[in-house]
Amino acid sequence: MRSPEVVNKIIFRRIMPLLIAAYVMAFIDRTNIGMAKDRMEIDLGISATAYGIGAGLFFLTYALSEIPSNLIMHKVGARFWIMRIMITWGILSACMALVQGEWSFYILRMLLGIAEAGLFPGVIYFITQWFVVKDRAKANGMFLLGVSIANIVGAPLGGVLLTLDGFGGLHGWQWMFIIEGIPACILAFVVWKCLPNKPTESRFLTREEAEDLEARILAEETAGAKASGNSKLRHVLRDKQILLVVAIYFTHQIAVYALSFFLPSIIGTYGTLNTIQIGLLTSIPWIFSAAGALLLPRLATNSSRSRLIATSTMVGIVAGFTLGAVGGPVLGMLGFCLAAFNFFALQPILFTYPATRLSGAALAGGIAFVNTVGLFGGFLGPYVMGFMEETTGSKLSGLWFIVAMCTIGALLTRKLKRGTEDPAKSSVAAH
Repeated sequence: MRSPEVVNKIIFRRIMPLLIAAYVMAFIDRTNIGMAKDRMEIDLGISATAYGIGAGLFFLTYALSEIPSNLIMHKVGARFWIMRIMITWGILSACMALVQGEWSFYILRMLLGIAEAGLFPGVIYFITQWFVVKDRAKANGMFLLGVSIANIVGAPLGGVLLTLDGFGGLHGWQWMFIIEGIPACILAFVVWKCLPNKPTESRFLTREEAEDLEARILAEETAGAKASGNSKLRHVLRDKQILLVVAIYFTHQIAVYALSFFLPSIIGTYGTLNTIQIGLLTSIPWIFSAAGALLLPRLATNSSRSRLIATSTMVGIVAGFTLGAVGGPVLGMLGFCLAAFNFFALQPILFTYPATRLSGAALAGGIAFVNTVGLFGGFLGPYVMGFMEETTGSKLSGLWFIVAMCTIGALLTRKLKRGTEDPAKSSVAAH
């Protein structure tokens, strides 16, 4: 039997690229309206506030559908459920080309949220079935590279597709939605063919290696759930640490999606730029986010390091958005790069906490609960940005709301604890 370290490297190589590719497509399809914002305002008369509402409504239905979606995945398996999610969101994303006004925009965004619900928490739960605790922050960070890659590739691609305006009688933003929606449906069948539900179903591990891995993961989950007193889904609601993770994640998501949906229009105020130039500049902060996701989560190998990195990254987000609000084109872009560098250094660490306090179906539902409530920040951030823009006439005014919320999040990170951190239960933690 190969060593656990060798087995771990094999798993990273065999399953993570597919998961990353799925999330790249998901994030392009949920945020490509950022590139279409100004054109849809001109072509359809959709105001900045209506755009912010529509951008956020995705997260409302997404959040409400997440817990049932993750519980279904726990029963039917990740392979089938991720395939189903990808096919439905790909079709609905392409249907965004049919938007005629504000209400059709709202409805399709809500349907897209329902379709994609469960992908992120489902994959985070899936990762807990393949990696022991010390490797999960690294795996989560690699998965979240999908967001960075999506924005690095998606913004310039969207800028190019917008130049198809008038081709075949369609607007450029209609071509963008159609062309970017199709690949998800194709990749769904690759997921069905290549993604095993658990180690003992894989072909790249021996039976002995797979059973050993599953036994080690089960022992960690059982120890963490026993130490924290959480064995059922209802226990999630009374665990102060889980609720703390929810609150921090809420402030984090406000920042992530405010930048995702409004950065192209903010960059558009920096001078006379065409859609391709705006797309290329929009991708720059997300290159930094990829670097953060690769460099920092792998250092979070214990409780104290995780807490220190979580606090540092939230402070970095606050500093970055402050620079973005006051700095002008050059310092502003540097600020957005700083904020983005910290986005996905923090998020994978946050999702290691529920997995040290829950197990089984409670873990699947608990991860979905954290993502569900946290993602209401994905609704609030774009809404406030759009409302403030329309109220003040400045595309930057909403950034101060982000700064205030993330300052609260930074203070909360100092209280984070893992399930086996209670010294009174050190014997359980040792087990």
